[in-house]
Amino acid sequence: MAFRKALKGTVIIGTGAAAALLGLSQLSEYRKTQARLAYVAAEGELQQPFKDELPTRQAQLSTLQNTEEFDVLVIGGGATGSGCALDAVTRNLKTALVERNDFSSGTSSRSTKLIHGGVRYLQKAIMKLDYEQYMMVKEALHERSNLLDIAPHLSAPLPIMLPVYKWWQLPYYWAGIKMYDLVAGVQCLKSSYVLSKKKALELFPMLKKDKLVGAIVYYDGQHNDARMNLAIALTAARHGAAMANYTEVVHLLKKTDAGTGKEKVCGARCRDVVTGNEFDVRAKCVINATGPFTDSLRKMDDVKNANICQPSAGVHIVIPGYYSPDNMGLLDPATSDGRVIFFLPWEKMTIAGTTDTPTEVTAHPIPMEEDINFILNEVRNYLSPDVEVRRGDVLAAWSGIRPLVTDPNSKDTQSICRNHIVHISDSGLLHTCGGKWTTYRSMAEETLDAAVSAHGLGGGPSKTVGLMLEGGKDWSPTMYIRLVQDYGLENEVAQHLAATYGGKAFEVAKMARVTGKRWPIVGKRLVSEFPYIETIVLLILQPTYILPQSLG
Repeated sequence: MAFRKALKGTVIIGTGAAAALLGLSQLSEYRKTQARLAYVAAEGELQQPFKDELPTRQAQLSTLQNTEEFDVLVIGGGATGSGCALDAVTRNLKTALVERNDFSSGTSSRSTKLIHGGVRYLQKAIMKLDYEQYMMVKEALHERSNLLDIAPHLSAPLPIMLPVYKWWQLPYYWAGIKMYDLVAGVQCLKSSYVLSKKKALELFPMLKKDKLVGAIVYYDGQHNDARMNLAIALTAARHGAAMANYTEVVHLLKKTDAGTGKEKVCGARCRDVVTGNEFDVRAKCVINATGPFTDSLRKMDDVKNANICQPSAGVHIVIPGYYSPDNMGLLDPATSDGRVIFFLPWEKMTIAGTTDTPTEVTAHPIPMEEDINFILNEVRNYLSPDVEVRRGDVLAAWSGIRPLVTDPNSKDTQSICRNHIVHISDSGLLHTCGGKWTTYRSMAEETLDAAVSAHGLGGGPSKTVGLMLEGGKDWSPTMYIRLVQDYGLENEVAQHLAATYGGKAFEVAKMARVTGKRWPIVGKRLVSEFPYIETIVLLILQPTYILPQSLG
C-alpha cells in the first residue's frame, strides 16, 4: 500500500517536472550560450600583465605600499575573497588583496571536496515550498558546470550512490534525484540511474547487504578545494591584482565625507606578519570577505555592529582507501540525527563527513572526539559487518567553520540556508558573507556589482564566467603521458603534477632534479608512498608571493 502511494506521488511529481523541463532546458541552454560568449569575450579582451612570470611576494608588497589608491581592497584570501579579487581585476579595476594567513588556509581548504548544487537543499525547497532554497540550488548547479569547465585539471564529475533499504524509499528518492537532474537542465553532468541490489554490491562491495533493496546513482563534481582556491588567486595575480598573504589588517582607515560629514572607510592599516612592517593601503572600496571572521571586521568598523554570522563546525575524517571504491562515492541521506553524511574517495583514501554543529570562531578549529565517533558510527550503519570500522583507522581529521548567515527564526544551524548576503555598512564597508564553495564566483560577481554601484567604480560587467583558471587552459587528460615520455617522471608522479598544476606542470617538471637512477630519470620522491617530489619543496622555498601551504 505504501509503495503504491509513493509510486502515485512519483507520477504526479514526474508530470509536473516534465511540464517544466522545456522551460528549464531553454533557460539553461541560454545561460550556457552566454557563458561561451563570455569566455570568448574574456579571452579576447583581458590583458595579463604577468603572463610569463608572477611577481615575487616582495614585489607585491611593494605595490601595495606604493600605490596611491586602489579601486578595490579585498580583505580575505579564501575562495570568496580570491574570487572578488579576480572579478574586480578583470573589470579593469585597480585591485588589492591581503590575507593574514595563507591562501585557503581556513574554511576553503576544509570542505567535503564537492562542487554541488545540494541535494538536501533541493529536498527542503520542495518539501517546504521554499523558493529561495530552490534558486540557490539552481544557481549552484549553474556554477558547478562553470567550475568544471574552467578548472578541468582540479575537478571532475563523481558518481555518488544512494543505497536504499526500504522499498517505498526507492520511488521517493528516485523522484528527488531526477528533479535534481531536471533543475540542472542541459548542465546535468550525467543522468542518474537506478541499480539493482546485485549491481549495487558489484560497484560498492563494502555495502551492508542485509535488507538492501537497490541504489540510485547521481553525479556531482569533486575538486581539490585548496588548489582551486590558489588557482583563483594566481589567476587574479596574473591579471594584475596586488595580492599578499601573511599580511593582516591592524585597523581600518577612515576619512570624513565632505558631503555628509560621516566617516567613510578608505583603506586599511596592514602589517606584514613575516617582518612586522606596517603600511597603509588606501582604496575607494574595501570588501570584507573574511568568512567566519566577518563579524570581527564589522566590529573593527563599528563596535556597535551586531553579528550577522552564525558559525557552524563541519568535521571530516580521512580513513584508508579500502573503505570505498576508487570511483564511487556514497550518500547517507538521513543520519540518526537528521544530518547528511558523504563517503567519498579522495587521493587513494576515503573522506567521510560532515557534521553541522554550532561553534565558536577560532583560527585553528579542532575536530571534537564526539564528532569523529558520530561519523564512524554512521559509517558502520552502511558498511558490511565484514568491514570492521575502527577508531584507529582514522588517519586524519579536520574541522572547518562555515560562515552561515544567521536566521533569527531558526533554532539550529542545520535549517539555515547556505545562501549569502551582500551588505554595505554606513561607513561604506562592503560585506560578503555566507554562501558555499560552489557559488564563490556568483557571490563575487554580486559583491562587485554592489561595489561598482555604491562607490561609482565603473569597469563594466563581470567577465569571469568561462574564464579559465591557472593551469586549466593547456591541460588535457593525457598530458601526464608527455611528462613521463619527455622528462622521465614516474607515471604516478606525472599524474599528480598534471592534476595539481595543470598546464603549468611542465614548468615544474623542468625544475625536477635528476635521481641518479635508471628510472625514474628525474623527480625524487620525498616519501615513497606519495607522489610528492623534491621540486615542490624548492618551489615553496622560492621567494614568490605564495608561501608554504599554497604550493604543497
